[in-house]
Amino acid sequence: MEGQSLSLFRILSIVWGMITVVFVVLMIYRKTLEMHEDDQLFLDKAERHMEQEQRELVAKIEKMDKPILALGISSGAMLLLIAGVWVWEGLKSF
Repeated sequence: MEGQSLSLFRILSIVWGMITVVFVVLMIYRKTLEMHEDDQLFLDKAERHMEQEQRELVAKIEKMDKPILALGISSGAMLLLIAGVWVWEGLKSF
């Protein structure tokens, strides 16, 4: 029986690790995009293309909000589930 719980614990840990890695990579990517974002642009007619680039950049950043939030919540929930399994297995061994 202990082998099954250990494998469940390992599976949950691996899934949590994968979710967390993707979450961290998306956070780093988002911060990299935000570094290229300008708060203010002073453009003349020859530089209008920069305005469009900034709008596209902001759209990319905003598009990442929901996946980042979902992955963050999933990572936290998986961590709580892992802790619950660990406590449950510890209580069962008494």
